[in-house]
Parts: sequence; structure tokens; C-alpha cells
Amino acid sequence: MLDIKYVINHADAVALNCEQRLMPADIETLVAAYRERNTAITEMEIVRQEMNTNARSMKQQLSAAERDEKIVHGRTLKARVADLDTRAEVLRRDVDERLRTLPNLTHPDVPIGRTDEDNRELRKWGVPPAFDFEALDHVELGQRLDLLDFEGGAAVAGQKFYFLRNEMVLLDLALQRYAIDILVARGYTPLMTPDLARPEILEGIGFNPRGEETQVYNIEGHDLCLIGTAEIAIGGMLRDRMLLQSQLPLKLAGISHCFRTEAGAAGRESRGLYRVHQFTKVEMFIFCGDAVAADGRPESEHYHDELVAIEEQMLQGLEIPYRVVDVCTGDLGAPAFRKFDIEAWMPGRGMYGEVTSTSNCLDFQSRRLGIRAKPDTGAKAKPRFVHTLNGTAVALSRTLIAILENHQRADGSVRMPAALRPYLPFTEILSKG
Repeated sequence: MLDIKYVINHADAVALNCEQRLMPADIETLVAAYRERNTAITEMEIVRQEMNTNARSMKQQLSAAERDEKIVHGRTLKARVADLDTRAEVLRRDVDERLRTLPNLTHPDVPIGRTDEDNRELRKWGVPPAFDFEALDHVELGQRLDLLDFEGGAAVAGQKFYFLRNEMVLLDLALQRYAIDILVARGYTPLMTPDLARPEILEGIGFNPRGEETQVYNIEGHDLCLIGTAEIAIGGMLRDRMLLQSQLPLKLAGISHCFRTEAGAAGRESRGLYRVHQFTKVEMFIFCGDAVAADGRPESEHYHDELVAIEEQMLQGLEIPYRVVDVCTGDLGAPAFRKFDIEAWMPGRGMYGEVTSTSNCLDFQSRRLGIRAKPDTGAKAKPRFVHTLNGTAVALSRTLIAILENHQRADGSVRMPAALRPYLPFTEILSKG
């Protein structure tokens, strides 16, 4: 959520930002409602002062007629205060609802655009493999090597659910441990998060838990939703908390199942594991202060660079070619100030596909969730909202695609990257035939 004072003082810039992020908003009406509320509050204070003056005057010697007049006047003033208080509260709710629909501010270097085709490529690593045989996609590999069972998943839970089988289970677990070990070595605290969260937590993080366009599963009969990412659980666990500045930064690594309806997703680009209703993910999350670093950038931007570097380290260790893109305004979503995606080369698709995403949300989420930090001792500085950042360490389903497809061999086997071998009882997945 944006600071209302910023919105009032920069109404035109906020309106333009909303348009560029494809989330147009009626800023003029929001500003008018805010000012009308302030007017109602000011008038209410004036009437209260008049009430006090009227009450004090009744302590004087008055005739019966004068006293009755002041009693009637006092009742009129009290009713007026009640009306103004109600009006101010209605306007407060209106302003808050309108404010919550606004997207975050946007980093000045973010490319202006509408879809992922407008994202800016920043760099590439690795060379896509040039196979001298007919390469298979992960669905065909998974069937031939008895690693994936989509038919069984569909029988149990419907389309886009699946079973992992045999070596694929061990590979999934190995990836989780690989990611966690890297993160622990970098000072991140590992967490296993709940798979459920209250709707207000999702709203605080910036997700829409309701409505036709939601990607969220709601639990019937309970005020709970299945989370789509550990970002929701980790970001919400400090709701309404006051931290000490010495506690920052808090660097956390959460393992969770992720559930997404993926409404409307179809076509070859969604084939197999690429777009599914459930998967496991290791998520990075940072709470940090809002201080400006020596180079003039918020310190959260430096942590954003750190998250991207960790994602690149993991993919390089897995020997997967990738590219880093700066996500355009129309593809940012509401919470991100800036977002970098990493897209891995996927031979089965003949193109790069997103496998990680990392966002700097500044204080957008913490304002909605009420997470602040104050000086430890002595200082009189007011508490300030923290900055939050999130990033995918490894999304298991899509990373499994990249490993199978990039490391397949002519005999139908799949080589395991050296970085995963300490976590596996095999160095390759061989054909069962």
C-alpha cells in the first residue's frame, strides 16, 4: 500500500504509474475523498469545541429558558458530531479501499510495456545444448524413465496434478537440500511454512484471494486459503509486529507447497510440469530497513541484487543455461517496485521459460501488514515501515523440467549435474527398458 500523503502530493505521477502498470485507478476521486474526510474531521473538532464551550456556559447562573436553550443546542451539536464522525469513517473506509487497489511505485529503470515480450534482457549465461539426436521434452522423458504419472494425478485430483515417481522423488528432495544448504551458508534461516493462510494475509501481501480472476484456492467452510508461495506465509508471520532495527535484515528461506488454480492456462507452453496446480518451492524472503546506502540507492536494492545473484549461483551449479530479464511495468503485478525473472533454456519448448522471480516491494507489503522497525535504544526517531523482498530459490517443478531436458543423452538417460550428486544415490537416470 502506498503512503496516502505521497499519493495526495504526487497524484498525477501515481495515476500515470497505474496506467503503465495496466491497473488504471481514479486517483482524482481518491484525493477528493481524502480531502473531504479531512474537512469532516476538522469540522467535527470545531463542533466539539463549541460543545465544550456550551457545556461550560451552563455552569453559570442561567434562567430556566436559557438553560433549556443550551440543552437543546448541546443535543444538536452532539448529533452533528455523530453525523460528522460517521461521515469521516465512511470516507476513511472508501479511501483505504481505493488505496489498496493501487499498485506499488515503479523503479525508474523498469521498461515500459504490456506483456512479457516487453521485458528487457539483461544478460545470458551458458549455451543451449546442441543435441545430435532427437531431443525429447520432459513429459516424454518422464514417461519413458517412469518418473512422472499425470494420469494417476488426474484420477486423484484432476488435470494438472501428478505423481513424481522413482528417481524423480529423490531428485526433487535433492534440489530442496541443495537450495537450503546454499542459503544457510549465506546466513538465511530455514523455515517450513504452513500451507494455509487467512485471506487478510494474502491481501496484505498483495494477492487477490477472491473473485473470478483469483488464482487462489479457498477452503470451503473455513476462513483460509491455500498459499501460492511461501512469500505469503513468511511475509504474514510478522503481521502487526514492531521490530528493532538491530534485528534487521531478517533473511529467511521457506520451504512450502504452492497451490494455484492457473485459471485459463492451456496450450503447449503449459504442457506437463510447466504450469500445474501444486508444486514445491524454496523461497527467499528478506525484511530490511528503509535506509539509503552510500551509493544513493535504498539498501533493499542491494539485497535485491543479492537475491538475483543467489538464483544465478543455483542455476549455474545445475548447469542450466538461462537469461535474466528486467520485468516490464505491465507484467510486474501489484506489489513489486522492481522484479527480475530468470528464464531457463527448455529444449522441449525451444525457448526460455521462467524458473525464478525476485521482487523488491519496498514498504508496500509492510504498510498493509503493519510491520515496522524502531531504534533499539535512546534514539527518538519514529518507527518506520520495513522493506520486504522475495525471491525464488528453486521452484521444483520447472527446475525439474530444465534438468531433464538439458541433461538428456542420446541413449535416453539423463545425467545429473555435479552439484546435485552429493545429495543423490545415483549420477544418472537410466532407461528402465
